[in-house]
Amino acid sequence: MNKVVLIGRLTRDPELRYTGSNIPVATFSLAVNRNFSNQNGEREADFINIVVWRKQAENVKNFLTQGSQVAIDGRIQTRSYDDQNGQKRYVTEVVADNVEFLGSKNSSNNSNTSGSSKSEPTPYDFKDDSKSAGTDIDSNPFADFGSSIEISDDELPF
Repeated sequence: MNKVVLIGRLTRDPELRYTGSNIPVATFSLAVNRNFSNQNGEREADFINIVVWRKQAENVKNFLTQGSQVAIDGRIQTRSYDDQNGQKRYVTEVVADNVEFLGSKNSSNNSNTSGSSKSEPTPYDFKDDSKSAGTDIDSNPFADFGSSIEISDDELPF
């Protein structure tokens, strides 16, 4: 079985290209935290290349940017090619079957599994504190969403 599930943040904006038969394909790199600290007590990350096809590729390009948090499920693929010097090169990447958008680069959902209340910055935490100043997280997110909708049991056909 070849199954991969990853949660991480984009290290760069996705690149969208089209094949010769006009099929969209997007590529990006995902930074994924390791579950342990190194000898210096620092958390490290792995940087994994992701490939997404078709409509999902267009959605990734249109809605995700560097720092966006996503969950990926897919499979590992290894391929090879000859570079300009005739050298055989190997590439290992994750082909995503599903990309779930979890949050933007400004989301403040740093998870810490050690139980400590102190949040350690990681090499790929992309914060823009200028946009989060004055944000009230306890406010109603639907306050200015529009007018209310009245639903009555009288309208049901049964």
